[in-house]
Amino acid sequence: MQSVRIADPENMSPRRGNPNWGRPRPLAPAIATEFEVTVKRLRLMPDMYASSHELKRWCECNRNRFYVPEWLLKEWGIRVEISYGEDAA
Repeated sequence: MQSVRIADPENMSPRRGNPNWGRPRPLAPAIATEFEVTVKRLRLMPDMYASSHELKRWCECNRNRFYVPEWLLKEWGIRVEISYGEDAA
């Protein structure tokens, strides 16, 4: 007959490794874009975007720095300057 060894918690080493191995990462919380923050500050609804002079002025100033919906850029005829890196200026 073989003897059975019972695990003693005091003699066991701590668990090693990542307990989340193989599990999908949780999704990062969605944050508002600067455009969405501006629209909220101006209290505009989507159907009011194209007629807002203040939003148009903000988009003209920030078109190369922040996200602006493409359909709105087309509506106003605003072109975005695409540059990559510092030497593209």
